[in-house]
Amino acid sequence: MQNKTYLACVGTRPEIIKIAPIYHEMKARGQHMLLVHTGQHEAVTDALYAFFDMPPDITIHLQRLSPSLTDLTCALLQSVDTAIDKLHADVILVQGDTTSAFVGGLLAYYHRKQLAHIEAGLRTHESEPFPEEKNREMLGRLADWHFPPTEQSALNLVNEGVRPDRIFEVGNTVIDAALWTHRKISSPGFEFASVAPAALVSFLTEFDHHRVILVTAHRRENWGQPIRDIAQAVAQLLEQHEDILVVWPVHPNPAVRMDVEAVMRQLPANAQSRICLTEPLGYQALIATLVRCEFVITDSGGIQEEASAFAKPVLITRKSTERQELVDSGGALLVGTDIAMIMKSAESLLSDPQFYRSMQVADSPFGDGCSARRIVDVLTLGQGNLMSKLAELPITVVQ
Repeated sequence: MQNKTYLACVGTRPEIIKIAPIYHEMKARGQHMLLVHTGQHEAVTDALYAFFDMPPDITIHLQRLSPSLTDLTCALLQSVDTAIDKLHADVILVQGDTTSAFVGGLLAYYHRKQLAHIEAGLRTHESEPFPEEKNREMLGRLADWHFPPTEQSALNLVNEGVRPDRIFEVGNTVIDAALWTHRKISSPGFEFASVAPAALVSFLTEFDHHRVILVTAHRRENWGQPIRDIAQAVAQLLEQHEDILVVWPVHPNPAVRMDVEAVMRQLPANAQSRICLTEPLGYQALIATLVRCEFVITDSGGIQEEASAFAKPVLITRKSTERQELVDSGGALLVGTDIAMIMKSAESLLSDPQFYRSMQVADSPFGDGCSARRIVDVLTLGQGNLMSKLAELPITVVQ
């Protein structure tokens, strides 16, 4: 059978990370795999592409009139449409729920290309997160292949009327990427200083025996007072526990950074010295910090998944999560942005060893590091023998 041409449309850091294992699995099998960088995020993406040895075939530099979602969508529609015209792919791959993913899926439909949706079926069943929840719902109507990471996400698709024979529960490729990166940074000769900001290296070296809490916050719905409340809870933890450090890679949005910095400036000197507000970390530095930390406070979906690969407890600063599996397994708690709730849960993790151990879930509910292999198995099998060969593959097919 003649090989098809596959095209991944990615534009943000999480998409790059989660597509990378599929890209390399395709290449290893001699498949024609192409990549378009949509330009949705331009900062820090070059280093990620270099780390994963994944040069885009086309890199788009978006021309936007404003930061609005409308302007982003219009710019992506025009630019990605041109890229698809040039590359003549048979199958388009999109990952997750970004505007880049939604636009890539819509254009696959407009160009009458087959569409594979990676990380399909995640739902909060609410309006938040905005706009991601509706992006992934719409992709659920457009895709030809759906690759949900878990049983629950597969059932979400079934309940929405998606054909069961097009749903393949395969795990999440972020576990593939996280474990691969961990092997790289665990190899002899790796130096943390070669991949991390100098200030973070110095900070962790100076306080070598302290316990580390990793904090991230970037969700649009948390901008403003919710971010200030998260920062206030973290500040109180620093004041009450002299043996902890906080590493907080702060979102580049100036409003987010200013809110966090304003709270931390009110801390006494001893507590201020034990927080590192750093630039967004490269992937190697992030995984190294994640492995080093005690637990994570985050509103990020990807970090929830990555933390589970290393049995790190997670406090989720959101009202709901599309990754409920981690909460159900005991590896995460939904704490919202309420200061008292964040404090109570963090205090339990810091002070109660039995409670901490109860949140160390040995097996990630999001996969075992073989998701990319399963996805490529499905995509590259001929339609005629697909179902007959599925029994040989470690894939759950929804019935």
